[in-house]
Amino acid sequence: MNRLVIVTLWINLFLFSCSHQPNAMKKDAYIEIFDDQILELIDPNTPFHILAQGFAWTEGPLWLEEQQSLIFTDIPNNSIFRIDSKGELSLYLKPSGYTSDTPRGGEVGANGLTLDRQGRLVMCQHGDRRMARMDSPLDQPKSQFVNLVDKYQGKRFNSPNDVVFDKAGNMYFTDPPYGLEFNMDDPAKELDFQGIYCLKTNGELVLLDTISRPNGLAFSPDEEYFYVANSDPEKAVWYRYEVQADGLIHNRTLFFDVTEHVDKQGFKGLPDGMKIHSSGTIFATGPGGVWVFDPSGKVLGRLRTGEATSNCAFSTNEKTFFMTADDYVLKINLK
Repeated sequence: MNRLVIVTLWINLFLFSCSHQPNAMKKDAYIEIFDDQILELIDPNTPFHILAQGFAWTEGPLWLEEQQSLIFTDIPNNSIFRIDSKGELSLYLKPSGYTSDTPRGGEVGANGLTLDRQGRLVMCQHGDRRMARMDSPLDQPKSQFVNLVDKYQGKRFNSPNDVVFDKAGNMYFTDPPYGLEFNMDDPAKELDFQGIYCLKTNGELVLLDTISRPNGLAFSPDEEYFYVANSDPEKAVWYRYEVQADGLIHNRTLFFDVTEHVDKQGFKGLPDGMKIHSSGTIFATGPGGVWVFDPSGKVLGRLRTGEATSNCAFSTNEKTFFMTADDYVLKINLK
Protein backbone atom coordinates (compact mmCIF):
# COMPACT_ATOMS: atom_id res chain seq x y z
CA MET A 1 0.00 0.00 0.00
CA ASN A 2 1.58 3.32 -1.02
CA ARG A 3 1.88 6.37 1.21
CA LEU A 4 -0.85 8.34 -0.58
CA VAL A 5 -3.38 5.57 -0.01
CA ILE A 6 -2.38 5.28 3.66
CA VAL A 7 -2.74 9.04 4.18
CA THR A 8 -6.12 9.07 2.39
CA LEU A 9 -7.37 6.22 4.56
CA TRP A 10 -6.16 8.01 7.70
CA ILE A 11 -8.01 11.18 6.70
CA ASN A 12 -11.23 9.30 5.97
CA LEU A 13 -11.07 7.33 9.22
CA PHE A 14 -10.28 10.42 11.26
CA LEU A 15 -13.08 12.50 9.78
CA PHE A 16 -15.46 9.59 10.27
CA SER A 17 -14.49 9.46 13.97
CA CYS A 18 -15.09 13.20 14.31
CA SER A 19 -18.42 14.88 13.73
CA HIS A 20 -19.64 18.22 12.48
CA GLN A 21 -23.05 19.13 13.80
CA PRO A 22 -23.67 22.88 13.60
CA ASN A 23 -27.26 22.56 14.80
CA ALA A 24 -26.41 20.55 17.93
CA MET A 25 -26.29 22.34 21.27
CA LYS A 26 -23.90 21.70 24.13
CA LYS A 27 -26.42 21.20 26.89
CA ASP A 28 -24.04 21.56 29.85
CA ALA A 29 -22.72 24.95 28.64
CA TYR A 30 -24.19 28.21 29.91
CA ILE A 31 -23.45 31.89 30.50
CA GLU A 32 -22.91 33.49 33.89
CA ILE A 33 -23.69 37.20 34.14
CA PHE A 34 -21.89 39.27 36.79
CA ASP A 35 -22.41 42.75 35.35
CA ASP A 36 -25.14 44.01 33.02
CA GLN A 37 -22.52 45.61 30.80
CA ILE A 38 -21.99 42.21 29.17
CA LEU A 39 -25.60 42.28 27.95
CA GLU A 40 -24.55 44.79 25.31
CA LEU A 41 -22.69 41.95 23.61
CA ILE A 42 -24.31 38.69 24.73
CA ASP A 43 -27.82 37.38 25.24
CA PRO A 44 -27.53 35.28 28.44
CA ASN A 45 -29.81 32.65 26.92
CA THR A 46 -27.88 32.21 23.70
CA PRO A 47 -27.05 28.53 23.08
CA PHE A 48 -23.60 27.03 22.58
CA HIS A 49 -23.53 25.40 19.15
CA ILE A 50 -21.28 22.37 18.60
CA LEU A 51 -19.52 22.86 15.26
CA ALA A 52 -17.35 19.76 15.54
CA GLN A 53 -16.10 17.28 18.11
CA GLY A 54 -14.04 14.15 18.57
CA PHE A 55 -10.53 15.60 18.29
CA ALA A 56 -7.54 15.06 20.56
CA TRP A 57 -7.01 18.71 21.62
CA THR A 58 -8.31 21.67 19.64
CA GLU A 59 -6.55 25.03 19.50
CA GLY A 60 -5.80 28.06 17.34
CA PRO A 61 -9.26 29.01 15.97
CA LEU A 62 -9.01 31.54 13.14
CA TRP A 63 -11.81 32.94 11.00
CA LEU A 64 -10.96 33.33 7.30
CA GLU A 65 -13.25 36.02 5.95
CA GLU A 66 -12.67 35.53 2.22
CA GLN A 67 -13.21 31.79 2.55
CA GLN A 68 -16.10 32.24 5.01
CA SER A 69 -14.67 29.41 7.07
CA LEU A 70 -13.07 28.65 10.41
CA ILE A 71 -9.77 26.81 10.67
CA PHE A 72 -8.40 25.32 13.88
CA THR A 73 -5.63 23.01 14.97
CA ASP A 74 -5.68 19.53 16.47
CA ILE A 75 -2.23 19.64 18.04
CA PRO A 76 -1.56 15.96 18.90
CA ASN A 77 -2.68 14.91 15.42
CA ASN A 78 -0.39 17.49 13.74
CA SER A 79 -3.33 18.77 11.70
CA ILE A 80 -5.35 21.86 10.87
CA PHE A 81 -9.02 21.40 10.04
CA ARG A 82 -11.55 23.61 8.30
CA ILE A 83 -15.27 24.17 8.86
CA ASP A 84 -16.91 25.92 5.91
CA SER A 85 -19.99 28.15 5.81
CA LYS A 86 -22.21 25.07 5.42
CA GLY A 87 -20.74 23.47 8.53
CA GLU A 88 -18.79 20.86 6.55
CA LEU A 89 -15.58 19.60 8.17
CA SER A 90 -12.46 18.85 6.15
CA LEU A 91 -8.73 18.43 6.64
CA TYR A 92 -7.00 21.71 5.80
CA LEU A 93 -3.32 20.99 6.42
CA LYS A 94 -1.21 18.03 7.56
CA PRO A 95 1.49 18.15 8.79
CA SER A 96 0.95 21.50 10.45
CA GLY A 97 3.62 21.82 13.13
CA TYR A 98 6.11 18.98 12.81
CA THR A 99 7.64 18.26 9.42
CA SER A 100 10.44 15.82 10.30
CA ASP A 101 10.18 12.11 9.46
CA THR A 102 11.69 11.21 12.85
CA PRO A 103 8.90 9.95 15.13
CA ARG A 104 8.44 11.76 18.43
CA GLY A 105 5.80 12.14 21.08
CA GLY A 106 4.26 15.18 22.68
CA GLU A 107 2.21 18.05 21.30
CA VAL A 108 3.76 18.28 17.85
CA GLY A 109 1.22 20.17 15.75
CA ALA A 110 0.71 23.86 15.13
CA ASN A 111 -0.80 25.86 17.97
CA GLY A 112 -1.72 29.54 17.57
CA LEU A 113 -2.72 30.76 14.10
CA THR A 114 -3.07 34.25 12.69
CA LEU A 115 -2.80 36.21 9.46
CA ASP A 116 0.01 38.65 8.80
CA ARG A 117 -0.60 42.07 7.28
CA GLN A 118 -0.45 40.54 3.80
CA GLY A 119 -3.17 38.03 4.69
CA ARG A 120 -0.82 35.02 4.84
CA LEU A 121 -1.21 32.22 7.38
CA VAL A 122 1.33 32.41 10.23
CA MET A 123 1.55 29.63 12.78
CA CYS A 124 3.31 28.60 15.97
CA GLN A 125 4.85 25.24 15.11
CA HIS A 126 5.33 23.18 18.26
CA GLY A 127 7.17 20.23 16.76
CA ASP A 128 9.51 22.30 14.58
CA ARG A 129 9.97 24.79 17.45
CA ARG A 130 9.62 27.86 15.30
CA MET A 131 7.41 30.60 13.94
CA ALA A 132 6.53 29.84 10.33
CA ARG A 133 4.40 31.06 7.44
CA MET A 134 2.51 28.79 5.09
CA ASP A 135 4.05 29.24 1.65
CA SER A 136 0.82 28.97 -0.33
CA PRO A 137 -2.49 30.87 -0.66
CA LEU A 138 -5.19 30.32 1.96
CA ASP A 139 -7.45 28.61 -0.57
CA GLN A 140 -4.68 26.25 -1.71
CA PRO A 141 -3.10 25.08 1.56
CA LYS A 142 0.13 23.10 1.36
CA SER A 143 2.52 21.88 4.03
CA GLN A 144 5.28 24.10 2.69
CA PHE A 145 6.56 26.66 5.17
CA VAL A 146 8.82 29.67 5.40
CA ASN A 147 10.83 29.80 8.63
CA LEU A 148 10.31 33.23 10.22
CA VAL A 149 12.40 32.68 13.35
CA ASP A 150 13.47 29.60 15.34
CA LYS A 151 16.26 30.69 17.69
CA TYR A 152 17.07 33.30 20.29
CA GLN A 153 20.77 34.07 20.60
CA GLY A 154 21.62 30.80 18.85
CA LYS A 155 19.40 28.61 21.05
CA ARG A 156 16.25 26.92 19.77
CA PHE A 157 12.91 28.05 21.08
CA ASN A 158 10.97 25.80 23.44
CA SER A 159 7.74 25.60 21.41
CA PRO A 160 6.08 28.83 20.23
CA ASN A 161 2.50 28.88 21.42
CA ASP A 162 0.47 31.93 20.40
CA VAL A 163 1.00 34.89 18.10
CA VAL A 164 -0.39 38.34 17.25
CA PHE A 165 0.68 41.18 14.96
CA ASP A 166 0.48 44.87 15.78
CA LYS A 167 -0.73 47.44 13.26
CA ALA A 168 2.85 48.14 12.17
CA GLY A 169 3.39 44.48 11.26
CA ASN A 170 5.63 43.49 14.18
CA MET A 171 5.04 39.89 15.30
CA TYR A 172 4.63 39.05 19.01
CA PHE A 173 4.67 35.48 20.27
CA THR A 174 5.03 33.40 23.43
CA ASP A 175 7.31 30.40 24.00
CA PRO A 176 6.31 28.02 26.83
CA PRO A 177 7.51 24.38 26.94
CA TYR A 178 4.24 22.61 26.09
CA GLY A 179 5.34 21.35 22.68
CA LEU A 180 8.44 19.65 24.05
CA GLU A 181 7.90 15.93 24.53
CA PHE A 182 8.91 16.04 28.21
CA ASN A 183 7.88 19.65 28.85
CA MET A 184 10.22 21.43 31.30
CA ASP A 185 12.31 18.28 31.76
CA ASP A 186 12.95 17.68 28.08
CA PRO A 187 16.67 17.16 27.41
CA ALA A 188 16.23 19.03 24.11
CA LYS A 189 15.23 22.24 25.92
CA GLU A 190 17.94 24.80 25.16
CA LEU A 191 16.61 27.96 26.83
CA ASP A 192 16.43 28.12 30.62
CA PHE A 193 13.45 30.48 30.57
CA GLN A 194 10.04 30.93 28.91
CA GLY A 195 9.86 34.13 26.91
CA ILE A 196 7.62 36.70 25.29
CA TYR A 197 9.17 37.92 22.03
CA CYS A 198 8.75 40.50 19.30
CA LEU A 199 10.07 39.92 15.78
CA LYS A 200 10.23 43.43 14.37
CA THR A 201 9.62 44.23 10.73
CA ASN A 202 13.35 44.91 10.29
CA GLY A 203 14.15 41.32 11.33
CA GLU A 204 15.34 42.14 14.85
CA LEU A 205 14.19 39.64 17.51
CA VAL A 206 13.59 41.19 20.93
CA LEU A 207 13.02 39.29 24.18
CA LEU A 208 10.31 41.40 25.81
CA ASP A 209 9.88 39.59 29.12
CA THR A 210 10.08 36.20 30.81
CA ILE A 211 7.31 34.65 32.92
CA SER A 212 6.75 31.09 34.09
CA ARG A 213 4.26 29.91 31.40
CA PRO A 214 3.53 32.61 28.80
CA ASN A 215 0.58 31.68 26.62
CA GLY A 216 -2.19 33.74 24.96
CA LEU A 217 -1.60 37.38 24.09
CA ALA A 218 -3.55 40.30 22.67
CA PHE A 219 -3.46 44.06 22.16
CA SER A 220 -6.13 46.50 23.27
CA PRO A 221 -7.89 48.05 20.23
CA ASP A 222 -5.81 51.23 20.51
CA GLU A 223 -2.62 49.20 21.11
CA GLU A 224 -1.86 51.13 24.27
CA TYR A 225 -1.96 47.93 26.31
CA PHE A 226 -0.72 44.38 25.76
CA TYR A 227 -2.15 41.40 27.64
CA VAL A 228 -0.49 38.03 28.27
CA ALA A 229 -1.92 34.89 29.90
CA ASN A 230 0.24 32.86 32.27
CA SER A 231 -0.94 29.23 32.21
CA ASP A 232 0.89 28.20 35.37
CA PRO A 233 -1.36 26.38 37.87
CA GLU A 234 0.74 27.87 40.67
CA LYS A 235 0.25 31.40 39.31
CA ALA A 236 -2.71 31.38 36.96
CA VAL A 237 -2.94 35.03 35.99
CA TRP A 238 -3.22 37.56 33.21
CA TYR A 239 -0.72 40.40 32.99
CA ARG A 240 -1.10 43.80 31.37
CA TYR A 241 1.76 45.83 29.91
CA GLU A 242 1.99 49.35 28.58
CA VAL A 243 3.09 49.59 24.96
CA GLN A 244 5.84 52.06 24.08
CA ALA A 245 5.99 54.08 20.86
CA ASP A 246 8.62 51.68 19.46
CA GLY A 247 6.31 48.68 19.98
CA LEU A 248 8.15 47.32 23.02
CA ILE A 249 6.34 46.68 26.29
CA HIS A 250 7.05 47.77 29.85
CA ASN A 251 5.45 48.29 33.27
CA ARG A 252 3.97 44.81 33.79
CA THR A 253 1.04 44.79 36.19
CA LEU A 254 -1.28 42.05 37.39
CA PHE A 255 -4.55 42.25 35.46
CA PHE A 256 -6.42 39.36 37.11
CA ASP A 257 -5.60 36.31 39.21
CA VAL A 258 -7.61 33.07 38.97
CA THR A 259 -5.20 30.77 40.80
CA GLU A 260 -7.81 30.04 43.47
CA HIS A 261 -10.12 28.54 40.83
CA VAL A 262 -7.60 26.10 39.37
CA ASP A 263 -8.57 22.42 39.74
CA LYS A 264 -11.81 23.23 41.53
CA GLN A 265 -14.83 21.21 40.49
CA GLY A 266 -16.35 22.64 37.33
CA PHE A 267 -13.32 24.84 36.62
CA LYS A 268 -11.26 22.93 34.10
CA GLY A 269 -8.47 24.75 32.33
CA LEU A 270 -5.97 27.58 32.83
CA PRO A 271 -5.43 31.06 31.38
CA ASP A 272 -4.72 30.35 27.73
CA GLY A 273 -5.87 32.07 24.54
CA MET A 274 -7.60 35.44 24.40
CA LYS A 275 -9.17 37.90 21.99
CA ILE A 276 -10.26 41.49 22.52
CA HIS A 277 -13.50 42.84 21.07
CA SER A 278 -13.47 46.20 19.29
CA SER A 279 -15.30 47.62 22.33
CA GLY A 280 -12.26 46.77 24.46
CA THR A 281 -14.04 43.87 26.18
CA ILE A 282 -11.58 41.04 26.85
CA PHE A 283 -12.54 37.41 26.20
CA ALA A 284 -9.93 35.17 27.84
CA THR A 285 -10.03 31.41 28.22
CA GLY A 286 -9.37 30.24 31.76
CA PRO A 287 -10.67 27.97 34.52
CA GLY A 288 -14.26 27.05 33.73
CA GLY A 289 -14.40 28.37 30.17
CA VAL A 290 -14.08 31.94 28.89
CA TRP A 291 -13.78 34.89 31.27
CA VAL A 292 -15.12 38.22 30.04
CA PHE A 293 -13.53 41.40 31.45
CA ASP A 294 -13.91 45.10 30.90
CA PRO A 295 -10.64 47.01 30.31
CA SER A 296 -10.28 47.79 34.02
CA GLY A 297 -10.28 44.11 34.99
CA LYS A 298 -13.88 43.86 36.19
CA VAL A 299 -15.35 40.40 35.53
CA LEU A 300 -18.49 40.88 33.45
CA GLY A 301 -19.33 37.22 32.98
CA ARG A 302 -18.15 33.72 32.17
CA LEU A 303 -18.95 31.43 29.28
CA ARG A 304 -19.06 28.07 31.04
CA THR A 305 -18.21 25.54 28.35
CA GLY A 306 -17.95 22.49 30.62
CA GLU A 307 -14.51 21.78 29.12
CA ALA A 308 -10.91 22.91 29.44
CA THR A 309 -11.07 25.75 26.93
CA SER A 310 -7.90 26.56 25.02
CA ASN A 311 -8.60 29.48 22.74
CA CYS A 312 -11.17 31.69 21.04
CA ALA A 313 -11.79 33.89 18.02
CA PHE A 314 -14.30 36.37 16.59
CA SER A 315 -15.71 36.42 13.11
CA THR A 316 -14.75 39.55 11.20
CA ASN A 317 -18.10 41.22 11.90
CA GLU A 318 -17.92 40.15 15.58
CA LYS A 319 -21.35 38.53 15.37
CA THR A 320 -19.96 35.07 16.10
CA PHE A 321 -17.59 33.95 18.84
CA PHE A 322 -15.74 30.66 18.39
CA MET A 323 -14.14 28.52 21.10
CA THR A 324 -11.84 25.50 21.03
CA ALA A 325 -12.60 23.44 24.12
CA ASP A 326 -10.83 20.10 24.59
CA ASP A 327 -12.20 17.86 21.80
CA TYR A 328 -14.91 20.38 20.79
CA VAL A 329 -15.21 23.40 18.53
CA LEU A 330 -18.05 25.63 19.77
CA LYS A 331 -19.67 28.91 18.83
CA ILE A 332 -22.16 31.37 20.25
CA ASN A 333 -23.86 34.24 18.50
CA LEU A 334 -23.21 37.77 19.73
CA LYS A 335 -25.47 40.78 19.52
